[in-house]
Amino acid sequence: MKNRYIGRTFIMPDQSMRETAVRLKMNTIRPNIEGHSLVLVDDSIVRGTTSRRIVDMVRRAGAKEVHVRIGSPPIMAPCYLGIDMASRDELIAAHKTVAGVEAVINADSLGYVSHEGLVEAVGIPKENLCMGCLTGIYPVEIPGERCLAAQTKLSEYIMEAAEPN
Repeated sequence: MKNRYIGRTFIMPDQSMRETAVRLKMNTIRPNIEGHSLVLVDDSIVRGTTSRRIVDMVRRAGAKEVHVRIGSPPIMAPCYLGIDMASRDELIAAHKTVAGVEAVINADSLGYVSHEGLVEAVGIPKENLCMGCLTGIYPVEIPGERCLAAQTKLSEYIMEAAEPN
């Protein structure tokens, strides 16, 4: 059951506040959960804090299986154009595969809406949408992103060069 008086946890300033808010925001009703396979649906996963806590909460309430479905593609990059969200290092999908995120949040399965599915659902042509946080490609130049891209390319080159032939 959701407490509607607790706001969005991903925009809270520090991890301890996010953890506390998640504990206050959600409660389970054991008889509705125990022995059942559940599908939890959320709009997005930013850091994984809320998803992990909710999955753990329903498991403690006796859920047999917990599957998670997300109504957006993975958030891979910061939003520089309006939403105050985590840095790239804090974004769970920026450095983990879907299977990696699934393991961190302790779900039996995890599925995201595809980029194409999102575009189709909103009914706006892709070229008219900002999908920077989902793709890392922004409609305007973002200072610092070019530098980050160059660092990533250099890191990949170094890793390839270090691999034994």
